[in-house]
Amino acid sequence: MSDTNGPRALLKRIRVWLIVFVVCLVLSGATAFPLVTELRLLDASLDGWASPVADLLPGLAEWIDRVEGGVRAADEQAPYLLYGTDWLAFAHLVIAVAFYGPYRDPVRNVWVVEFGMIACVGIIPLALICGPVRDIPFWWSVVDMSFGVIGILPLLHVRKLIKRLEAVRSETVPLEAAQPGRP
Repeated sequence: MSDTNGPRALLKRIRVWLIVFVVCLVLSGATAFPLVTELRLLDASLDGWASPVADLLPGLAEWIDRVEGGVRAADEQAPYLLYGTDWLAFAHLVIAVAFYGPYRDPVRNVWVVEFGMIACVGIIPLALICGPVRDIPFWWSVVDMSFGVIGILPLLHVRKLIKRLEAVRSETVPLEAAQPGRP
């Protein structure tokens, strides 16, 4: 068995991928806290230094302007509505913490990775159902669905590595250790 497929090497690769996934999850969640400021800056940039992007994608610029106006109005007139995005951010952070289990013991906690995969798949029907209900442009729902598609890719890879680690570990465990109490 080559060193790159040994248990230590597999564990290291699993952990690196988990760290990358968790960092992306935390960053994605953390951006929901300063939503009003982010949208104000984004909208202003599309009218300023990023105007070539707005010229190239006028639908995007109009959408960002509409969303910024709505979020600003909510912040001014009903700030409690933005509490929902705080909970969205919190959910991202809590899910990220759950990935400590597979980091510590990937084989035993592979279910967390599988849960993450299910969540990624669940983004697609959510966007397809709730997008039209909330008057979200279809192309923006596609952007939202891409988070699930992109998110599942490293998790599929991690799951494959965990299954390989499990197989390698079972090959290296002596039969007596695998069946305690047998003569």
